[in-house]
Amino acid sequence: MLHVILVQTALHWEDRKGNLEALGKKLDRLSGPAHLVVLPEMFTTGFTMNARPLAEPTEGPTFDWMARQASRLNAVVTGSMIAEENGLYYNRLLWVRPDGTYEKYDKRHLFTLAGEHEHYTPGQQRLVVELEGWKVLPLICYDLRFPVWARNTENYDLLIYTANWPEMRRQAWRTLLAARAIENQSYTLGVNRVGTDGNGFPYTGDSSAFDYAGEELLHAAQVEGLFTVQLSYEKQQDFRSKLQFLADRDRFVLTKPSHLKKNKS
Repeated sequence: MLHVILVQTALHWEDRKGNLEALGKKLDRLSGPAHLVVLPEMFTTGFTMNARPLAEPTEGPTFDWMARQASRLNAVVTGSMIAEENGLYYNRLLWVRPDGTYEKYDKRHLFTLAGEHEHYTPGQQRLVVELEGWKVLPLICYDLRFPVWARNTENYDLLIYTANWPEMRRQAWRTLLAARAIENQSYTLGVNRVGTDGNGFPYTGDSSAFDYAGEELLHAAQVEGLFTVQLSYEKQQDFRSKLQFLADRDRFVLTKPSHLKKNKS
């Protein structure tokens, strides 16, 4: 069984120190085994377009904090933060292991409605990582609306979305999570924040877990908390062997969306 902790929390607006202190206290209360801890999108700042003053190197203070938590909990810790690299800014997910090694994924689908594409550079490659014999695909928020990007071409076993998804579109959030689980025959988790951000947008959380058939295993709304789900590799494999829908999947060639621009300023 894979034990995953979904961290649903309010966030202090553009306050890295405050968020890391608050999250550290929450994780101090974690009991029981954990293989993976999932934090929301931009968990150090909230979903802000104020990239330049808030960005940090990939191996900066946020990474150091994640590495300490991963070592202490003996679990992978993942979530996204604002990273600066060669003068460009990224909404970057870090996948930090207990031994301090890590992987990174840059959000591909930037949320144009908020002007994210004007401040951040889109990622070009997916990240599939191994955890306890599972293949995991971690994605970020708006990626959820684009099923081709999540298509299960690598036979991954777990799909994760870390997000700041506002209350006004909460029905879409839960519906699309279930759809991704069904079409990819994969456990699918979505971790979202609660509270109100610096722009006045409210968030209800609705952090959720769905199994490979789209059945809901967990739903948490309007409350902060650490929520645990246990996932069975054997049950998923058995389901896939009996209903081999993935064998009939389409193949796609991906190209970069023309409206996604790199910020070179």
